[in-house]
Amino acid sequence: MEATTSAEKIKIYPNGSSYIGLCLAISSSVFIGSSFIIKKISLIRLSKRGVRAGAGGFGYLVDWMWWLGLLSMGIGELANFAAYAFAPASLVTPLGALSVLVSAVLASKFLNEKLNIFGKLGCLLCVLGSTVLVIHSPKDDMVPSTDELLKQTQNMAFINYVIIIAMIALLILFFIGPKYGTRYVAIYLLLCSSVGSFTVMACKALGLTIRENSVNDGVTNYWLLFVLSLIILFCICIQMNYLNKSLDLFSTSVVTPIYYVMFTTFVIIASSILFEEWKKMNGIDMLGALCGFLVTIIAIFLLHYFKDVSTVQVQQRTSSIQYGTQNNFFSRYV
Repeated sequence: MEATTSAEKIKIYPNGSSYIGLCLAISSSVFIGSSFIIKKISLIRLSKRGVRAGAGGFGYLVDWMWWLGLLSMGIGELANFAAYAFAPASLVTPLGALSVLVSAVLASKFLNEKLNIFGKLGCLLCVLGSTVLVIHSPKDDMVPSTDELLKQTQNMAFINYVIIIAMIALLILFFIGPKYGTRYVAIYLLLCSSVGSFTVMACKALGLTIRENSVNDGVTNYWLLFVLSLIILFCICIQMNYLNKSLDLFSTSVVTPIYYVMFTTFVIIASSILFEEWKKMNGIDMLGALCGFLVTIIAIFLLHYFKDVSTVQVQQRTSSIQYGTQNNFFSRYV
């Protein structure tokens, strides 16, 4: 049986498939955001009966709720992987911010973690930014087949991107990281984000390959599946290692928003170079997608950086500033 042509592949997977990817990305955020809360509830229950996990306990391995949270995480990651096979990466990746929104809302309901005014504003902006981003992001992929994908990897723009990221990674791994990685949060996160863009591109290419092989009877690119799997495994190992270092060295409220911004930015750049998604976007859509991304960034910072700041503290700080200003006024003019 002859292999399916590129035109036939586009017909088999119509433009509307991007909405499948959109639904998968949103469901992924719901499952991943919920998994953190479910596992947190499990750990709180177990801490009342035995050794805490942070102190070396492994009691959570026999708790059904912890495994439920792990299952929810697995379903979310699978849905996220599948989303890349149906929708552009510049649409799927930024929607990961919704998992932060889900976690914040569920934590306020089930863990009694109160949302301050900044958290509520962050939730609202997260929904607004994600909505604007969905409206203006590209809905269709410019690379419908693995053959065209392999051709795209030979473009000088993508080759230059690979060289630049490789140089950044090597410099951080062997020179900058050992000297300054423990002092500046952006160094290890830059490594995680830049390498992570290859993870997303490889995941999207792997999903495209699997999807294409499921249609083309008797045509299976085993070598491509193997290479892409190795790239994903290698990049994930680097990401997890240095992300854990960042989390160990710096506050989560600092690491999370910076990592989201850097990771999403690198993914959008890599996706625009490799898949040329910008070709189907006009000026208004580009501006709208950029605005939606910036609003989502602000939302993430509000949800994380100010999560421990209460309204009373804000009022006290404002009062002290006003009082100090009044004192300066009276001392100067009275």
